[in-house]
Amino acid sequence: MATVNPLLQQIDAIAKEKGVEPEIIINAVQDALEAAARKRYKSEALRARFNTETGQLELYAVKKIVEDVTDPSTQISLDEAHQLYGDEAEVDMEIEFPRPTEDLGRIAAQTAKQVIFQKVREAERENVYAEYSQRVGEVVNGMVKRFENGDIIVELGRVEAQLPRKEQSRAENYAVSDRVRAVIRGVNRSAKGPQIVLSRTDPALLIKLFEQEVPEIYDGTVMIRGAVREAGDRAKVAVYSRERDVDPVGACVGMKGTRVQSIIRELRGEKIDIVEWSEDPILFVTNAISPAKVQRVSIVDDAEKVMEVIVEDKQLSLAIGKKGQNVRLAAKLTGWKIDIKSEEEKRREVEAQLGALEIGEPASEGDAAAPLDADTATPASAADAEAQLVAGGEDTHEADVTKPAMDTATEEQKPSEG
Repeated sequence: MATVNPLLQQIDAIAKEKGVEPEIIINAVQDALEAAARKRYKSEALRARFNTETGQLELYAVKKIVEDVTDPSTQISLDEAHQLYGDEAEVDMEIEFPRPTEDLGRIAAQTAKQVIFQKVREAERENVYAEYSQRVGEVVNGMVKRFENGDIIVELGRVEAQLPRKEQSRAENYAVSDRVRAVIRGVNRSAKGPQIVLSRTDPALLIKLFEQEVPEIYDGTVMIRGAVREAGDRAKVAVYSRERDVDPVGACVGMKGTRVQSIIRELRGEKIDIVEWSEDPILFVTNAISPAKVQRVSIVDDAEKVMEVIVEDKQLSLAIGKKGQNVRLAAKLTGWKIDIKSEEEKRREVEAQLGALEIGEPASEGDAAAPLDADTATPASAADAEAQLVAGGEDTHEADVTKPAMDTATEEQKPSEG
């Protein structure tokens, strides 16, 4: 029985350990031998070759056949080539002359080792990039290996991934050896450290968790039309059912909330609002403001996608949310700029406009009132004026929660909070 060469055994072992092809290791060894031999044979053109039959590394000095020799270390004359190889030798052919490798020395061996490690590392990184660049957006399970300047290094099988501080939820804390589930945010080709970047704050993680927990989403009966998050605090998910008999919100919540509760536990208590998506932007915005109850919604500027939402005085703080979080998420989810006002605030605006009309002066800029049609008579009541304002459109605050809206909420709610 033929014995296996020790070098071949080592090459196969390294290839399996690093997850690369043996040919890559062989090429790395050949490059390493050439790099080491250049310190010994400085002026010659060298070529290393791994003999797969004998399992030995062979080194050659390569010389090119020319008519007139200008560099004896890399060229050989045609006449001399004919003496060595007969009439088969022709101009521009290359001839290899064996060179010994036993006397390369310790420094050459260290150089060869460094080259091999570098080539193998480059091959590993290319393999990781090729594999994981196709898996961006996928949820993976890993184990916390160590911490580096606030970033978490996660072990994914034989490769390491990075969970940066900005991609971590502030509601979560981890220790070494903890299991962590995260979504692949991206893969770097040239990074020095871990190439795979994970995220615990990306909305894609929320979507993937719903796909895993809700069979109707997995089979396509229920579709997720949008998801927004403020990781660790609150999230909103818009769902839509392709079948009339299937309630999309109920399917995501599950029996007694079992499905959504498992996702909330995975996200360390992050509150999740599941709302029904609608093609009608007014209905969609009304659903997205949940859990607050909306009195009425009107489109202020269709081109700029601005809406005005009127809620009861008691619902104002709930609609705006803590530090404007609820309406901010609703605006991101729907793509509309939302200006929330209480009924009392709206009533004051209408009264101000009525007063301006009675004295024949336009409303002040602070009233944020839209100009009325010149052909329209003075409204007979506040309700008529309000209807006219909704139809004509009016200036509004900025997209998500604006400071005036938040200040109004604070002032209106002080008595009730007390």
